[in-house]
Formats: sequence, structure tokens, C-alpha cells
Amino acid sequence: MTAAVVVAADQVTKQVALDGLADAPVDVIEGVLTLRLVFNAGGAFGIFQGIPGFFVVATIAICIVILVWARQVAGPAWGIALGMVLGGGLGNVADRIFRDTEGRVVDFIDLQVWPVFNVSDMAIVGGVGLLLLLSFRGEKAEEGP
Repeated sequence: MTAAVVVAADQVTKQVALDGLADAPVDVIEGVLTLRLVFNAGGAFGIFQGIPGFFVVATIAICIVILVWARQVAGPAWGIALGMVLGGGLGNVADRIFRDTEGRVVDFIDLQVWPVFNVSDMAIVGGVGLLLLLSFRGEKAEEGP
């Protein structure tokens, strides 16, 4: 369920960005938050530009691992965290495969001090952060005997 919500929110906001930001960026809070249409051919923070096929394959592989792992989790917090990462990955891979963006991901949230990102990126970072928090707190991911 979490993954579906993330994918839906990501795809809707990206379409709104494509429709509304094609002509010019919009300053929401001047010097702090700008909505700016950017197309990212690389990975996180624009690294490894020019190899979008790699990111499609890597993301699909990670999604398969998450789906297998998610079947074994006991607590809802683990399921939410994995759903956030899964939904974020699927949202970005959908851009690379289904959007007419030449394998690039649509990014549009610009905080001025950070690379431009999107809702999927936020979900991935938040989900990984939650997974780390749960791990450090010692919460079990799997049902035990």
C-alpha cells in the first residue's frame, strides 16, 4: 500500500511539474525553495550521468530484493519503510521506461543548497532513514520462533 501511494504521488507531482514548469521555474520561498524542472540522466545527486540503462536494471533488482524481504517482516514500521523505498524506486524507474524523457528522471524540487529532487527521492531517503533507525533501535525485521 505504501509503495502504491508513493508511486501515485510521485507520478502526479511529476506530471504537474512537466505541465507547469516547462516555461520557467517558480520561486515558492525566494532563495529557499524553487520549483524547477530538471531531467536527471544519472543516479542520486546526478552521479554517473549517461547510463540510465544501468539504473533501470539496478532498481528492478533492488525492488525484487525488497519484495522478497517485505514478505518476511513482522512489524508495520518495517513494511512502511520498505514500501517507501520500493515506491520511490518504482516511481523513478517509471520515468526512465515510460516517460518520453530519453531515460531521464523528472526532478523539480530545488532547495538551493541541495541537488534538485522529486517525491520518489524523498521516499527513498526517508525509507532508508527509517530502516536505519529501526535497525539501530534493535527492532526485529523478521518474525522469529
